[in-house]
Amino acid sequence: MVSFFRRNKSTVGLDIGSGAIKVAVVDHSGPQPELTHVGHVPLAADAIVEGEIMDPQLVADTVRTLLKDMGVEPKRVVTSVGGRDLIVKKIQMDRMKPEEAREVIRWEAEQYVPFDMENVQLDFQVLDPFGDGLQMDVLLVAAKRELIDQKVALLRDANVSPSVVDVDSFALHNAFEYNYPEAMQGTMALVNVGHEVSTVNVLQEGVPLLTRDIAFGSRHLREDLRRMHGLTAEQAEEVIQGRSDRQREFAGKLTEGSEELAVGIERAVAFLSMGNTAGRSTLGRVYLCGGGARIPGLAEAVADRLRTRTEVASPFERLQIRAGATALFPVEELAPMMMLPVGLALRSAA
Repeated sequence: MVSFFRRNKSTVGLDIGSGAIKVAVVDHSGPQPELTHVGHVPLAADAIVEGEIMDPQLVADTVRTLLKDMGVEPKRVVTSVGGRDLIVKKIQMDRMKPEEAREVIRWEAEQYVPFDMENVQLDFQVLDPFGDGLQMDVLLVAAKRELIDQKVALLRDANVSPSVVDVDSFALHNAFEYNYPEAMQGTMALVNVGHEVSTVNVLQEGVPLLTRDIAFGSRHLREDLRRMHGLTAEQAEEVIQGRSDRQREFAGKLTEGSEELAVGIERAVAFLSMGNTAGRSTLGRVYLCGGGARIPGLAEAVADRLRTRTEVASPFERLQIRAGATALFPVEELAPMMMLPVGLALRSAA
């Protein structure tokens, strides 16, 4: 998605995930966006489960404390929503002017949205505004209103008033496009390996084709290691991040988890092989991000399963970073999990 950077403003990107809260601050006042602050803090176990906030006060307090510790004034804050209560779908409709489309989009959406339309927030973007065909491609976004209301209420409890509520997949796209512009050619997949769920975003020539959730996250591996091998949460995290001196002992479990996710990705992009005589995916490349992207062997498992080059992406590949902004931040280890908040911060809030 295109971002329109405004002068003399900094934007706070706030990502409230199931496993951690992450913040990135980008200054838009110079010739190029510049990262000025970055921070994260783990959330207490079960504070957020399957996208549902179980302890709103605890989460709000954690947000407030993190921003205070970072010395960040939460003025222009951009956050996002995602999950099963949100639909992003590419559709076709009769070609018309955007203002005319806005009048009929709710009727069009009824054919695709499985929610009660009385309680849905809709938005859309025409993907080929200068086309001359009878039909036009439209990216439709529909979210249950309670999903947005819940996020806004939580942030207000944390003394934060969001200027923009974005969509998780759009924010990921935004950060990725800024850092890997050459990847916008052809067909590729950006896979966000989260705490509870992994999300596959397939792009073709930089335009979203589909978004699919896979019921696999780093938490699954962490809990298996704790339950089956008696590890503490900290020890399990060391194994998942490849830092444990017992790495070989758990290589089989990591391989099993990596294969499970690789199969899920393969199924999510299976439609790409339809009509392909080779019977293989037409993906040019797969990029991994999110807190679980560095699971040992994951990139290799995905590459082998999809027969496609796979690598871990960083939101700091090209983004300018102010001196000292990452002094207390282990960039190599945590960079993949910052893709979403950086994408939010790259959007200049109104």
